[in-house]
Amino acid sequence: MKVVKFGGSSMADAGQYRKVRDILLADPARRVVVVSAAGKRFPKDNKITDLLYLCYAHTQYGVDCTRVYDMIVSRYLQIRDELGVKLDLETEFADLKNRIDAKTVTRDELASRGEYFSARLMAAYLGFQFIDAVDWVKFNFDGTVDQETTYNALRERIYGEAGAVIPGFYGLMPDGHIRTFTRGGSDITGALAAAALDAEVYENWTDVSGILMADPRIVENPQTIPEVTYDELRELSYSGAQVLHEGTIFPVREKNIPLNIRNTNAPEDPGTMIQENFRRDTDPNRFLTGITGKRDFTIISLSKRGMSNQVGVLRRVLSVLERHNISVDYVPNGIDNVSVVMPTESVASNLYTILSEIRQDVEPDTLDVHDQIAVVAAVGRKMAFRPGISGKIFAALGEAGINIRMINQGPDELNIVFGVENRDFQEAIRVLYRSFVNMK
Repeated sequence: MKVVKFGGSSMADAGQYRKVRDILLADPARRVVVVSAAGKRFPKDNKITDLLYLCYAHTQYGVDCTRVYDMIVSRYLQIRDELGVKLDLETEFADLKNRIDAKTVTRDELASRGEYFSARLMAAYLGFQFIDAVDWVKFNFDGTVDQETTYNALRERIYGEAGAVIPGFYGLMPDGHIRTFTRGGSDITGALAAAALDAEVYENWTDVSGILMADPRIVENPQTIPEVTYDELRELSYSGAQVLHEGTIFPVREKNIPLNIRNTNAPEDPGTMIQENFRRDTDPNRFLTGITGKRDFTIISLSKRGMSNQVGVLRRVLSVLERHNISVDYVPNGIDNVSVVMPTESVASNLYTILSEIRQDVEPDTLDVHDQIAVVAAVGRKMAFRPGISGKIFAALGEAGINIRMINQGPDELNIVFGVENRDFQEAIRVLYRSFVNMK
């Protein structure tokens, strides 16, 4: 059995619903379907979830939200009527509007209704069972998912059913209130369903044919990554790639379930397969999995004679940052010097206080700050088996006139991270892509 999740672009209109049906009919193993709220039909269109949040905001300020709410209702009724589905949604929408006006609906519950109505429509269209997320996705009081209870609840409901449609994005708190995941949380719902049912694969259908090797806004027509390990995906996501919701990986990884990113608008494309490891290598000439990065970092660098022989210097530096609740991304170091790299926004308001405390606690010989730094990461599980990769990367950047301000490499050799000026960020990614994607 396969668990399949369709994102907002796949739920945008009746035409997309038909594509989803065709994808499901093409493979009888696709029995459990998780759906998002209706997304944009065109660039300037509204996402249903955004409209629902707007509707709630209106009520909090005493503003009538009827016009916004009618836009939501119209979208779903239009889809229903174009598909020819016999389903009374008017009554449910009227009941919900009454609760909105009476201010008895919570922000999370209202936001969840996009997924709810998408699932109700899709279930009726396919002739599948509708399983509400509140009936099986169970949260703990601290907001984490009670996995054991959640898994058992879904197994009980899905057993023996020919097919089921489930709304993503939300579940139930112990006090009976609906709670949503963070935006994009339908990916998590799909992963939980796949893990609960020990699916052979979790297919995540979106509007791109897999994960791209670089941001298409920076690199023209970047190649798709055919295979990526969970570790590589984690590195890419952490370093800036907008791939999947952060919480998606863990449920399927625990069960060693492959995750396949597919394109609803190009179902013939194989997309990207994500799993723990691969026994075969589809492209032995490709050593680089992906290139990504983020702008606007600050580097605090200090030196202290004899630091390598002194105990606790790095600890004292990090303790200062901890007192200010600042998370450090990278810690490149030398014998008598160390740097800490963190997002600029995290230190912007209290940078001078932090520097003062470092001077007091560490007594460095020098203390410097570099801002306007971008961090670029080259990620690839096969880099460890290619001698001289770091040198080739830095040579390519040097030939392009790009100055490297920081270098860091993880002990597992999955990535090489380097800092450049913000102004060189995009060109650095382009240089790496041109130089190494087709490297033999």
